[in-house]
Parts: sequence; C-alpha cells; structure tokens
Amino acid sequence: MNNVSRTLYIPLYGKAQVSKKGLFLDDKMAEEIWQAQGFPLKGKSKSKWLAYYMGIRSAVFDEWTREQLGKRTESVVLHVGCGLDSRILRVGASDTIWYDVDFADVVAERKKYFAETCNYKMLAGDVRTCDFLASIPHHKTAVVVMEGVSMYLTTDQMQMFANNLCNHFEEVLLLADCYTVFGAKMSNHKNPINDVGVTEVFGIDHPCAYETATMAFAQEHEMTPQKYIDQLKGWEKFVFSKVFAGKFSHKLYRLYEYRKQQNTTAKTNG
Repeated sequence: MNNVSRTLYIPLYGKAQVSKKGLFLDDKMAEEIWQAQGFPLKGKSKSKWLAYYMGIRSAVFDEWTREQLGKRTESVVLHVGCGLDSRILRVGASDTIWYDVDFADVVAERKKYFAETCNYKMLAGDVRTCDFLASIPHHKTAVVVMEGVSMYLTTDQMQMFANNLCNHFEEVLLLADCYTVFGAKMSNHKNPINDVGVTEVFGIDHPCAYETATMAFAQEHEMTPQKYIDQLKGWEKFVFSKVFAGKFSHKLYRLYEYRKQQNTTAKTNG
C-alpha cells in the first residue's frame, strides 16, 4: 500500500479499541480485522486519546448517514475512502445500494473480509479523477460519506470531486471532515499519520472554499458531541474534553455538510 492507503490502519485501530471497551460504537468487524492484520502502528497512532477521537468521529458519521437514509429511502450511498471500515454493517443498511470506494490496493485488502452482494459493491477508484463513477448507474440521490479524506486533497481537487458528483446525481448530500489551515500546518509536523509516512495535508479556513457552481455549504456539525464524551469517566473525560473537544479542537478540525444546489447558476467556484 502507498502511504495514504496505510493511514486506514489508524482509524481501524481506534474503532477496534473503543468497540472492545463498549464505547461509542459496536464494531466487531473492526476488532476482527485488527486482530488479523496486526499492522505495526507506533507512537501517537496507538494513543488511547486518538482511539477515542476516531471512535466518536465514526459514530457521528454513522449517525448522519443513518439519518439521511431514513429521510431518503431510495438513496444510494458512496463511502469514499472507505478503508477497512464496516460502516454499512454499523448503520444497518444491507437493503441500501451502497458503494465502498478506495484505492485498488485497499479494495483488494478489503475483499478479504467483505463480500459483495446485489446491493453492496466495492469499487477501486480515485476521488481526484472520479473514475469509479462510470461504474455507478445514475441515481436520483447520493449520500456521500467522506471521512478522513479531504485533508489529502487540494481545494481544486475537492471542487472537482463535488462537480463530478453533481453531474452524476440529481441530488447530492456530502459530509466531509477537514483540517483548518492551522490544523494542516500543525499536522504536517506532528500528526499520527506521520507514523505511516504521510507528510503533506491540506486545510481550509471557511467551508465556502469547497463550494462550486453546483455544490453549496449546508451546515457545520459537531465533531465531538457531548453525549459521546459523557461515555468517558473521570480523568479521561476531563482530558478529552479539554484537548480533543471544544474551542482548541475547533481551531484544528471541522465537520461540514454540503448539498447540491437546486439553482446551479447561483454560485461560482470559490
């Protein structure tokens, strides 16, 4: 795997650890895959605090995905940069048309643990070219999950991805986490992803940076809701609240929702 692909082991480890502890999400598949893989993470990549953060982040994405599918039962889901994540199982979306998308080497690894069905497909592709869209029939609505991906893309690449989605689907709902510019600068020098060889990431200071003539910012979501922090106890809850949540965390990391504009002439790229 290339360096970006290997970053998938960091959230996989985090989800396996919190699942074992009964925190935030139930992910027996992550536990199983992590035990089988045994990828040698080091340094901050194996921090319990990062594991808690990865677990809460995934729970928030799960909750949003489940909510959108409840409102739009005929939607198709695109989980872009899926890694070895078992979101489709956690969300309980076996009846939904679902595409897990990642680099070819990741998909090959993924197929050791997941089996395709008539509704569930794994596609090798790159968001920078959107080559995988050619394999997806046109649907009215696409719910697009983009967890832990945008920071590896430039603003132009994110805008191109948004335009390609909007050209392919009548309605698009996209949830993406991203670094701020300050967060990206900090991460280039001190981040767990450095432990697997990634040294360059990107950030934005305003959600409009990813807007295009077809895709508009809809709302910001809370990355670490209090209901999940409350599952921690004592000193762990205090430390997590101060370091990984609140104002300090918000200076580094954001969670934005975007939607395809009904009037595609309303905005220009920016």
